[in-house]
Amino acid sequence: MKYVVLLCDGMADLPVAELGGKTPMQAAHKPNMDSLAKASMLGMCKTVADGLKPGSDVANLSVLGYDAKTCYSGRSPLEAANLGIELTDSQIALRCNLVTLSDAENYADRVMVDYCGGDITTEEADELIKALEKEFGDNTRHFYTGVQYRHCLVVEDGKLGLQLTPPHDISDKVVGEYLSKVPEAKQFIELMEQSVKVLENHPVNKKRVAEGKRPANSAWFWGEGKRPNLEKFYDKFKVKGAVVSAVDLIRGIGKLADMQVAVVDGATGYIDTNFEGKAAAAIDLLKTNDFVFIHLEAPDECGHRGEIANKVKAIELIDEKVLAPVTEALEQYDDYKILIMPDHPTPLSIKTHSAAPVPFMIYQKSVAKEGAVFTEENAEKANNYIENSGDLMPMFIG
Repeated sequence: MKYVVLLCDGMADLPVAELGGKTPMQAAHKPNMDSLAKASMLGMCKTVADGLKPGSDVANLSVLGYDAKTCYSGRSPLEAANLGIELTDSQIALRCNLVTLSDAENYADRVMVDYCGGDITTEEADELIKALEKEFGDNTRHFYTGVQYRHCLVVEDGKLGLQLTPPHDISDKVVGEYLSKVPEAKQFIELMEQSVKVLENHPVNKKRVAEGKRPANSAWFWGEGKRPNLEKFYDKFKVKGAVVSAVDLIRGIGKLADMQVAVVDGATGYIDTNFEGKAAAAIDLLKTNDFVFIHLEAPDECGHRGEIANKVKAIELIDEKVLAPVTEALEQYDDYKILIMPDHPTPLSIKTHSAAPVPFMIYQKSVAKEGAVFTEENAEKANNYIENSGDLMPMFIG
């Protein structure tokens, strides 16, 4: 038996007027997904437990069968794990986004123009992170380069509960009212303000502005946490697992769970990602693993940006360039299962995550079910509701 999870990050949505009252899942031409869905079990799953924020960290842990309430300590430590950062018990890690803020004399009066710094490349970002490390790094804090706009700050003797706002939650909003008032967060707010002076005048950003691109003109900290402790995936489910993803978060979860983690050239996490490369990596991993978790970030990024047409296109590209070749490759095995679902909704109307339950479909080669085309509406009509997301993975693998 082979198991594949196709995690379409943020794919679920609400009806969109510009799509004739359809959701992106309903509007997308996804013949491979819908063909499987017609022979699948459909349902809804609550991936974000009460009291937790609907982040991709919490939701993906839940999909993988982990109880985020007991094993989750914050987003950034999961990403740090993929960067090879081994946190000590006295350290905390924070996500450091490189963002684009509007011009204003006072930092609090600036607007969050772009939470991903104008699609800055990893190579450009590396120069900016190194500049921040040179200016602000010392024996108590260090900056580490991640991928594109996603980076890491590690601090000695840091505190949790900082109430720092994720930048993708406040797109197009004035940042002042979202700056944390927690006393322990003051040093990070001040560091964000100070970072502007370093980044605005950096040659990388001057060149970007000259080319008509948005500058990554501020650091933005959030997602703090301590070193997590994840049970090995094999120990939980007795299957050897692997992960394919473009983002440090999912790769970090994979490494902490002792899963094989693929690195795919050209994997960006956006609609320009190397979909074919991800599919090829998954097919290759299935030769030596029984379980492969394929994470596709593109629908989520399009949702955060409010890009209606691109969100539909992202779903179609996943169907054509990932699901089709992976399914074809799976046919060589005696039996296989495919679980397709988002981790959380990212509605275009609000440009951020929702904690609402998400649709899922489980297809098994040897056991046909009576399903329907894969949409939020049809999944809800199926009346298969999983309240505790930790029950989904045991059901899938069992």
